[in-house]
Amino acid sequence: MFDRPGSGERAILIHVDINEECQRENLGEFRELAASAGAITITEFTSSRQSPDAKLFIGKGKAEEIQNYIKANDIDLALFNHALSPSQERNLEAIFKCRVLDRTGLILDIFAQRARSFEGKLQVELAQLKHLSTRLIRGWTHLERQKGGIGLRGPGETQLETDRRLLAQRIKQINRRLDKVRSQREQGRQSRKKAEVPTVALVGYTNAGKSTLFNTLTTADVYAQDQLFATLDPTFRRLELDDASTIILADTVGFIRHLPHDLVNAFKSTLQETQEADLLLHVIDAADDNRLHNIEQVDQVLEEIGAEDVPQIQVMNKIDMLDLDPWIDRDDEGDVKRIWISAEKDLGLDELKQVLLEKFRQDLVKGELCLSPAQSRTRALLFGLGAVKAERIDDKGNSWLQLSVSRRDLNQLASRERLEIDSLLPHKSLAGAEHHP
Repeated sequence: MFDRPGSGERAILIHVDINEECQRENLGEFRELAASAGAITITEFTSSRQSPDAKLFIGKGKAEEIQNYIKANDIDLALFNHALSPSQERNLEAIFKCRVLDRTGLILDIFAQRARSFEGKLQVELAQLKHLSTRLIRGWTHLERQKGGIGLRGPGETQLETDRRLLAQRIKQINRRLDKVRSQREQGRQSRKKAEVPTVALVGYTNAGKSTLFNTLTTADVYAQDQLFATLDPTFRRLELDDASTIILADTVGFIRHLPHDLVNAFKSTLQETQEADLLLHVIDAADDNRLHNIEQVDQVLEEIGAEDVPQIQVMNKIDMLDLDPWIDRDDEGDVKRIWISAEKDLGLDELKQVLLEKFRQDLVKGELCLSPAQSRTRALLFGLGAVKAERIDDKGNSWLQLSVSRRDLNQLASRERLEIDSLLPHKSLAGAEHHP
């Protein structure tokens, strides 16, 4: 057997055109995945098969051809654009004498590089360990491969049992830590619900431009690059639509075809932000020839995480690459179904804000409210809401506040502070408001 090298970046890409639709993959996307992982692609091998070979996935002849190339060109890593079984990986490594990584392992590696937050790192490690647990034996090439019965147990078997136990312990430890983080995330989610601030989640295929749109709308500084899975950790920012309407905008992880199931499970708490959003903005790369296929893949993941019933508006991004102007598609009832924009060139973003305002518009109440000196807490809360546009103090020390506030915020404040307000009409003085201690 061979010793697996600690690292390797000189890679070959292996892609097989499978007639079965469920196993068909995109070669261009595979190249981007390899580049995102930091691999230096030396060459590509492609072939066609009716169905995968049970032992090697590729045919024996193709495996020998690749073996000769690897030996002659000092290749470190063979990347497969397909999900391989543990036995297929072992068999291929035995032939190639180099590391073999399938599509799932490649995506997990990219996630491990991109994760920044404590929760994100834990989620990725959990997915990696679950993936590794099915392949544990292949990582110990210095040990005996035979899993013996009576009289056949050797040091390899003992080592493997130890490794499995340590792996299981680490998985339990990570799950306990994630439970605490999920509890904290749930508290934040409940706080947003209590505040009744609508949440809008950006979803879409990876590299569709979600983070660029998020940064442009909120003037945030979320990492955004032209690469797959640039963003893993969800980010939240308040977005003021007008004087009375505010939403929480959430940037989430991008989706991809055949997203590893362990990753979907590990990121369940993160993806729950999508499930519990009031609206999904499905960001789509309008210039991508595979956009219809990508839309289908995103919808499949949304269904898998239970977010298929959340209202959705498609945001066709990157129209600058198509020389198109911004516009809004509406259905027969006048509801917005699709909006065409360019986040990078700031085209159509005012229209997008108007669409959001239309969706979440709140009644704006304007008027004047009189508060006694004893109601300083209420006064402070109104200032905290940004509802006070002007203030004057009369001879008795009463505060006369010129307000511009949403009906929802006003009703909440009136209930909490026991304010009796008959009406708040524009330009009307409301000196009769009473406070009951």
